[in-house]
This record gives sequence, C-alpha cells and structure tokens, in this order.
Amino acid sequence: MTEHCEHCDNGEEHEHVHESGPLAELVTLRDWLRYAVTRFNRAGLFFGHGCTDAYDEAVWLLLHTLSLPLDRLEPFLDACITAEEREALFTIIERRAEERVPAAYLTGEAWLGDFRFHVDERVIVPRSFFAEMLENGFAPWVEDAEQVTSALDLCTGSGCLAILMAHTFPNAEVVGADLSDDALEVAHLNVAEYGLEEQVELVKSDVFDGLSGRRFDLIISNPPYVTADSMDTLPPEYLHEPRMALAAGEDGLDVVRRILAEGRTHLNPGGVLAVEVGHNRHIVEAVFPDLPFVWLSSQGGDDMVFLLRAEELPEAQD
Repeated sequence: MTEHCEHCDNGEEHEHVHESGPLAELVTLRDWLRYAVTRFNRAGLFFGHGCTDAYDEAVWLLLHTLSLPLDRLEPFLDACITAEEREALFTIIERRAEERVPAAYLTGEAWLGDFRFHVDERVIVPRSFFAEMLENGFAPWVEDAEQVTSALDLCTGSGCLAILMAHTFPNAEVVGADLSDDALEVAHLNVAEYGLEEQVELVKSDVFDGLSGRRFDLIISNPPYVTADSMDTLPPEYLHEPRMALAAGEDGLDVVRRILAEGRTHLNPGGVLAVEVGHNRHIVEAVFPDLPFVWLSSQGGDDMVFLLRAEELPEAQD
C-alpha cells in the first residue's frame, strides 16, 4: 500500500510515497505469525482438516511456505523475512482467508502422525480415527499384527490408510479400493512414494463390486457418511473436497448399508470389520437395532467408529 502527501515541510507540492501494509511492515516470522492468526480469526475460518485452531494452521502454512522444518518454530521466530518470501506468505494467507481453501490443498500435503501424504482436490483431506488405532496394531481386536495376511481399506481416497495398514501389518497383502479414478491416481502417487507397490494393491471398486470372491482378515472403511441436512450446512472449506467422498444420501448411510450387507462375504472367519461414521451413531443404531455394534474410543473422539466380527454381520442376501 502507498500513501501520497501533497505537501512537504517547505510548502512545495509533490507526491511523496510512504510504504505501508503487511508486505512493508511485517518483518520477522513472529510478525507474520501474529498477522496470520488475526487474519484467520477475523475471517471466521473453519479448522477441520488436521489443525484445530488458527494458530496451529498459521504455523503450518508459514513454515511450509518458507521451507522450514514443521516441528521447529522457535529458532526462526525472530528471523527477518525477505521481500520475495513476504509475497509468498501474503499470498498463501490471503488464499486461505478469502477462498477458504483447506491448508492441505494449499501445501499439497497432509499428515497422519509421522506419515506425510500428497493431497490435492481430487481426494478428501486425510483425517481419520483409524490412524491412531493402527498405531496400536488395532489391538485388542487384532491379537497379533504379524498374523494378519490380508487387509482392505475400503473407500481409500488418497491411499493413506492402506499405507498405514501396510506398515502396521507387515505380512499382509493390502488392498485399497475406491470408485474414483481421480482418487486412485493420487493413491498411486502415495503408494509409490513409500515404495509399497509390491504390498499395496489399488483397485477400482464401487464398495465391494470390484472385489468379487476376495476375503480379508481385516476391513476398515472411512466411507462417505454426511447426511443431506449436514451437506447443506457444511463450512466452505469442505466444499473444496470431492462431493462423492462426503455425501451419502438422506441419512448418511447409503454406503454403510452396502458395507454391512456385503461385508460378511468378504471377511475370513473371525475377521473384523470397522467403519467410521462420524457423529451418526444414533442413526446407525436406529437403522440396525439388531447388530451388536462395538463403538471404539480414541483420543480424537469416542463412538465415531463401530466394529463387528464376521460372524456378527448379516448373511448375504441373494
């Protein structure tokens, strides 16, 4: 921004430029962090894609843009930012505030624990309670991770959970299945990044349709489960994500119904099915009152994931 003065001290009229605004006035990373937090709070942003508040998201965006370690803020707080770097910081802050683009799409990456994944608007931003559960080997529901020989990540999206399963179950052949060709392209990038092409197979499948005759020791799924009413009131950030990865009919159970109806056919004896349904526990239990759901707990939240053994699932209908 520039300001123009019509008179100087000796009374002569001329144009004099004063530099002002963020690009001129924000000098250190500390300055830019304060500015970003204020900008995000005033813009009323929603944080549901990996960060919980404006501060954490500002730190992530600034450190990423400056190519600094994401876990080392303090040493750089009072470092001066160059003019070129200020332009980049201002641009990414404004895109986040004005366009409401999730930070993961702005940076091209998302994290689940220590695992980094490539993401873009072809896939939903990775976020799942399963990441924490897989850190613990899915205990106690899986007694020995090394005994799991086949595992399925249904609705795999970016492939993130299939990759975590491959690390958790080293002896398992892992399948990541999704209906979206775009999502599978991203998943292939991530599987290759981790060098897991020999262990993780990616399959195009509409729920189980592309997996005929295949059975698994463990099936996990983070399917679309947003109800029609909730889709109408989603924060703008979510509207950048593929609609098919979110919307699941009037009650949010269009895909869950199919998983429950066909799951037993694709599990080995004693196998486990676990499905994430967000805040829809009350809907699930009302629609399926006779199924003995076990609702799992995690640090991120309770009663968001249900679990059933193969023998507890309904028999497949002809």
